Amino acid sequence: MDDRDRSFRGLMGDAEFVRKTLIVLGLGLMALLLWKLADVLLLAFGAVLVAILLHAASDALVRFLRVPERWSLTLASLVIFALFLAIMALFGTQVRSQFSSVVERLPFALDNFSKHLGIGPVSDDLSEIVNNAPAGGMAARLAGIGGAILDGLADFILVVIAGLYIAAAPRLYEQGFVKLFPIRHHERVESTLEASGKALRLWLTSQLIAMSCVAVLSAMAFWLIGLPSAIALGLIAGLADFIPFLGPILGALPAVLIAFSISGETALWTVLAVIVIQQLEGNVIFPLVARSVISIPPALALFAILIGSVLFGTLGLIFGFPLAVVAYVLVKKLYVRETLGERTEVPGEPGNDGER
Repeated sequence: MDDRDRSFRGLMGDAEFVRKTLIVLGLGLMALLLWKLADVLLLAFGAVLVAILLHAASDALVRFLRVPERWSLTLASLVIFALFLAIMALFGTQVRSQFSSVVERLPFALDNFSKHLGIGPVSDDLSEIVNNAPAGGMAARLAGIGGAILDGLADFILVVIAGLYIAAAPRLYEQGFVKLFPIRHHERVESTLEASGKALRLWLTSQLIAMSCVAVLSAMAFWLIGLPSAIALGLIAGLADFIPFLGPILGALPAVLIAFSISGETALWTVLAVIVIQQLEGNVIFPLVARSVISIPPALALFAILIGSVLFGTLGLIFGFPLAVVAYVLVKKLYVRETLGERTEVPGEPGNDGER
């Protein structure tokens, strides 16, 4: 009897070991799969942001124009699409020509900037490298650039279409995600998703308004200073402002380089204008439109953007900060409050999201 008992216990121990080993292997395979699908998951996250934007516009139509809720999302999508077409029709040709002008001027501006640094012209060196490159290699590089542009356009269209589908039936996708967890955790997961969605909505709406203000103010400032292609340079500054911290610097570089190609005084005025506009955005515009901004520590947010860019490239750089917003909500709600038992305000919860 004792031998049988020991044999039985041995078999049970082996079975438990095999079970734990399979669980570890399964978790490892799942992590590898998620890593391989990182770009797809980031695009899915972009679609969620599009859905949040559409719902924000839809709620604004219901609140301010008394549009029936069943028509508000469709009308909001049509209005945004119509505005996009109107802007392209009114300014498309001018912006396209100005962007071409910016591209043509940048090598000359880069030479002037390098001369100020005592380096000498660098565009000739770049041209020599290009001219001496093998023809097949250059063709492959040009084909690669064209393919990257087409891939980016295809990804953008995919994100917009998926965002429309998610916005049309958000509860369907939310409930599907919640059901991936045990029943006892459904309420917690659902409340966490709701808080994360509201926090993202607050940040995204505020960020888009601030980007528009930066684009308009930059274009006006560059026009007053006398920079060529002021509208295109303003659009570059506004679009780059979507990426906190690094975006304003990247968006200001073309304007500063072109200003250096004109004169040192023009460059000084351009740098001063960029600094003033960014100060206005950070201290006046953004706090006013956000009311209660999600207060992520700046160093943490900056490292989140850098980590996203290192791990996932361009998509990680673009979505690094909104992903940090979601991670911030998850840590404060699930770990600090519910695991450690500390009292803390969670962005996106009622009373903490700046909504009235």
